[in-house]
Amino acid sequence: MQGLVSKIVSFIPEVKKPGQKLDFKSKLKWSLLILVAFFILGVIPLFGLGTNALSNFRELSIILGASFGSILSLGIGPIVTGSIVLQLLVGSGLIKIDTTKPEGRTFFQSLQKLMTMFFILFESIVYVMLGGLAPDPALVGTSGYFIMQLGLIIQLIIGGLLIFYMDEVMSKWGFGSGVSLFIAAGVASEIFIRAFSPLNSLGQWAFGSGQPPIGAIWVFIISLLGGETNAALIAAVAIISTIVIFIVSVYAQAMKVEIPLTFGRVRGYGVRWPLNFLYTSNIPVILIAALLANIQLGVTFLQTKEIVSVTTATNIAAWVSGPSIVTNILTGTFTGLDIARALVYIILLAGGSVLFSIFWVQSAGMSAESQAKQIRAAGLHVAGFRTDQRILERILERYIFPLTVMGGLSIGILAASADLLGALSRGTGILLAVMIIYKLYEDIAKQHMMDMHPSLRKMMGGEE
Repeated sequence: MQGLVSKIVSFIPEVKKPGQKLDFKSKLKWSLLILVAFFILGVIPLFGLGTNALSNFRELSIILGASFGSILSLGIGPIVTGSIVLQLLVGSGLIKIDTTKPEGRTFFQSLQKLMTMFFILFESIVYVMLGGLAPDPALVGTSGYFIMQLGLIIQLIIGGLLIFYMDEVMSKWGFGSGVSLFIAAGVASEIFIRAFSPLNSLGQWAFGSGQPPIGAIWVFIISLLGGETNAALIAAVAIISTIVIFIVSVYAQAMKVEIPLTFGRVRGYGVRWPLNFLYTSNIPVILIAALLANIQLGVTFLQTKEIVSVTTATNIAAWVSGPSIVTNILTGTFTGLDIARALVYIILLAGGSVLFSIFWVQSAGMSAESQAKQIRAAGLHVAGFRTDQRILERILERYIFPLTVMGGLSIGILAASADLLGALSRGTGILLAVMIIYKLYEDIAKQHMMDMHPSLRKMMGGEE
């Protein structure tokens, strides 16, 4: 099987790695180019598009890094969905891959690429054939309905491939990954619009139009001056919740456990090997959030084709998306069912984050064995213990597994709680954006330090 997968993947073009270590300016240039390309492609509409049923899922589009109705309607959906399926297959033992070895990791990456290509094709067909993105009736008469559907599918495939290769460019030539960058960019723009936009929901200048503006700050000021207490409180809660989420997320991201290490050949000198409390960072919550988003989209498509009833689709969508508790309380629509929905949503996000955290540690080279190899390669060992890798692995395992579980659980609960507070953007998206930007800051700082002090590159795990 491994040989067959390698042959198939060899026919798929890939972005070459840079021939030498890229400096800070080069990585920054490529990152900015990819970011600008993402925003430009996101406003290019699909030619021949008529009905855009996906436009009702604006919050989900942010998590998926998509712009429904544009050439980037798929967003990072195929990449993340492929990763979810592969993680589950490997984690359940249905596919045996030893990701602790280089050849195992190479095979895993090849399968992931094949999975992504499959879901680009699959999701393109599903979006169009199930009515999420339907052809314009005015153009169907001249070209034929099936031909117009085929045209939309081809455009979606092109957009999916563009996202895939932009992600590869980011991972090899820029800072971090394209998946993270696209999510952060979408969330940041959403927060800015929801906070400061003076336009109303129709895209018109709100003042004097009789409709409230989109920006929560403007809504708060207008409602306060007009004596509308509830509207002012809802806007204030959204603003305050967003700020609180930012602060808590930054604090959680900064928490870490530091293991004291010493140099084997140099007495009296040592370093502290950091293990972040959120050990797997934002990856698990991206995976579980994308999985829930796909469930909501899936039941909506089934409902449009009358495979499931409207009531069933509505109930499923309601239970996999948390209610806005604070807003419901202030508007007087809060019921006991909201508590049950909130608890189910917290369990789904927290449990899913723990599950994907465990899978990710094993498949992404973050296990105790991989960490021990990095420490040994840097000439370090734990003071008071023999320089044996097996001993080092056992010591690291005491920290890594608990951090994996507690970090995954904490980020899941934090993301769910943020969603329930009704912030300016989807709480999960805000949490992801904060963590992505914080990680990007660390990567940039690390790159800048290695450019200034090349001798640190080997110690910090950089390339020669």
